[in-house]
Amino acid sequence: MSCQKIRKFSHALLQKSKAASLCRVLKTSVASYGNVASRGPTNQIGKCCENGQSCGSNSGIQATGSPAIPTSPSPANHRQVAGKKFKEVSPTFSERAFTTAPKIDSKMYLWSRYNEMKRLVHDLIPPGVCNLLNPSTIYANNEVDLDKVEIYGFDYDYTLALYSNTLDTMIYNTARDFLVKHYKYPEGISKYDYIPNFAARGLHYDIQKGLLMKIDAFHYIQLGTVYRGLNPVPDEEVLELYGGTNHVPLEEVSGFYGKGPVMKQFMDVFSIPEMTLLAAANDYFNSNDIEYDPGHLYKDVSDAIGMVHIKGYMYKWIMQDLEKYILRGDETYAVLHRLASHGKKLFLITNSPFSFVDKGMKYMVGKDWRDLFDIVIVQADKPHFFNSCGKPFRRLDSNGDLQWDKIKSLDKGQVYKQGNLFDFLRLTGWRGSKDLMLRHGWRTGAIVPELEVETRVVNTEQYAQGLTWLQALTGLLERMQMHRDPESKKVLQDWLKEREELRAVTKNLFNPHFGSIFRTCHNPTYFSRRLCRFSDVYMASISCLLNYDLSYTFYPRRTPLQHEAPLWMDQLCTGCMKTPFLEEMAHIR
Repeated sequence: MSCQKIRKFSHALLQKSKAASLCRVLKTSVASYGNVASRGPTNQIGKCCENGQSCGSNSGIQATGSPAIPTSPSPANHRQVAGKKFKEVSPTFSERAFTTAPKIDSKMYLWSRYNEMKRLVHDLIPPGVCNLLNPSTIYANNEVDLDKVEIYGFDYDYTLALYSNTLDTMIYNTARDFLVKHYKYPEGISKYDYIPNFAARGLHYDIQKGLLMKIDAFHYIQLGTVYRGLNPVPDEEVLELYGGTNHVPLEEVSGFYGKGPVMKQFMDVFSIPEMTLLAAANDYFNSNDIEYDPGHLYKDVSDAIGMVHIKGYMYKWIMQDLEKYILRGDETYAVLHRLASHGKKLFLITNSPFSFVDKGMKYMVGKDWRDLFDIVIVQADKPHFFNSCGKPFRRLDSNGDLQWDKIKSLDKGQVYKQGNLFDFLRLTGWRGSKDLMLRHGWRTGAIVPELEVETRVVNTEQYAQGLTWLQALTGLLERMQMHRDPESKKVLQDWLKEREELRAVTKNLFNPHFGSIFRTCHNPTYFSRRLCRFSDVYMASISCLLNYDLSYTFYPRRTPLQHEAPLWMDQLCTGCMKTPFLEEMAHIR
């Protein structure tokens, strides 16, 4: 279904639903609540709606944001409103008996609104609308005109080279064995195998409490996503542990204040095995009632994971079986050749050693891969590369050995080690539109492999129906909360329970323990906040660039603020037009 058809369909359906809803509410009000004094006969109201006429001022009904609910007149006076000014009179017994409406059945009214909203939600999602998001889309946090981008810089690991999940298992197993053999941890930990879908990127770990959790953009812990070891922590215990609140102060989350962070955030894709090992080790000690220091455990696990990289195990595994570990190398080849053929300058800055990068790039791109790059920098020691101006660049010869000559320029065909951003900008003269990231005006793109899986979930009918009904139910709770009689309170409690169940179902569609890496129940995650702040665009892999012309401009969506009207169908149609050149990459996949 095309966007134009969806817009027309949704607009017509919404108008029809609004009119039908108003008519049904009016007829329900009259039928359930009795005659409304001074508002015209009931049969006239029903006839007006059935004939498709507007129920305006002639019907005696005053339009409001919610259905009119008749109220009993005040015992102190009686107001006559049959086309005259209000006149206070002392009511007689017979008048009082005639004008008093029956007591409203609030329970029936609330469930009536519930059922009406449920039918509306079902009608608003036409067939086929759930397949509009494409996993190869590039999403914009900021406006980016590719026509003005003349220089493209790349990382190597998880940017040019995507790795299979087998690598996570190898890193976990090796680090676990380090804990047992070199750090003398109990042998029982060796029985914990890697759990592929347990952890998710972007989680926080409370070092002193030994808790793994998801935190939103406003530093609130998402209840239901706190784990001690491999077991969830009850919400009541979480609140007790954090002083009666699920909010974590800024200085504890960021580590900006004090001597060190109380919370560690795992942003790197390589951190998945580390989080899983932390959970497994904590679980062993807790399950066997062994006293331990969570701070020591965190440091030991972190060191064990580090040893896998320092000792070069990861590099050795990949170099021995490139086909097993490296994914979609043909797409990397296609992206680099396309950019170079259009006259773009390319550079590579990676923390990995040259021998490792060289073998991987020869496998993906070919033996002449360095001809595509204007500058190649290895073992750059990021993120310190961007913050420090201490380490000078050093040149490597063709065998990868360090040279002693002073670096006066960064030349094509050469390979450099270490260095810093200050010297990089000085030696190349490459500066951004204003003066990398926020400080230097570079346009940045983030590679988020999880996008591919999460997009497939969002495209399911179960997710679309569930999320839309969750939003509608939340709106009902907000509007109907003024009904505070015992029967109404019970209905509202039923709705709150259903809302919590819907939230759990939605979360489990992504990850049964932590949900989506981008959202908590209703807020963006802390991961999303950093992603939006430090990247202009983000995508599942660099192959997404193949979907767009190199003069394409990315425009961010205007997402509604809390006080703005959410134009959902317009947003939906905008999303389906995000990948205009998808057919051109059919030969690559």
